[in-house]
Amino acid sequence: MSNRIINWFKFASPQSFYPLAGKMIPWFWALAVAFGIAGLWISFFVAPTDAQQGEGYRIIFVHVPASWMSMFIYLIMAAWAGLGLALKTRLSGMMAQALAPTGALMALLSLWTGALWGKPMWGTWWVWDARLTSELILFFLYIGFIALQAAIDDPRRADKAGAILALVGVVNIPIIYFSVKWWNTLHQGASVSLTKSPSMAQTMLWGMLIMALAFWMYSIAVALMRVRAIILERESHSDWVKELREVKS
Repeated sequence: MSNRIINWFKFASPQSFYPLAGKMIPWFWALAVAFGIAGLWISFFVAPTDAQQGEGYRIIFVHVPASWMSMFIYLIMAAWAGLGLALKTRLSGMMAQALAPTGALMALLSLWTGALWGKPMWGTWWVWDARLTSELILFFLYIGFIALQAAIDDPRRADKAGAILALVGVVNIPIIYFSVKWWNTLHQGASVSLTKSPSMAQTMLWGMLIMALAFWMYSIAVALMRVRAIILERESHSDWVKELREVKS
């Protein structure tokens, strides 16, 4: 058991993780495509029309998974950043940096699809609702993290500054999740809960969960591709990177 743990620890090195990430990327892309096709088919051709919202409700099959992923990616990004801050591991900061753009994309997608859904439901594109506002803050946290790291030339200092911002911003995640319970908001409550049975048809639920898996697989694939690029950039002075570039050239 101890030998297996030691073997896994070797992948904390950028040099060891780089080829492992390269092997995993095609699998996650394949899963993203498979889940995406299945999820879109169920969501738009199998799931029934909502009795109250009509066909317009189908935006939730993109909106809800994007919202979930925007929060989940931030937690993972903050965890990697905090790990790098505590243990001084180089790969941790690289992983946090690689996750941030995808998290920002998910937050933006959540906001835009929410606006498209809100217009016919609420009669307006935007309201300063507690959940909408806290999701907008999440998007700005992602942008702030990306901008802060880009503004500091030294990667170590950039990782440290980004980690502090990411860890402070974690407090916003429970605010987003519980906002519909803590405040009187226009946003509807959660349709899926760990403690209650879902308040939607089974086909709707399956469509949403499969789409969430597609978004998850996509996020992992893109983050792995991005972290490989970051590794090559940051480790450009290393002999193994120079050898790798010579082999490719």
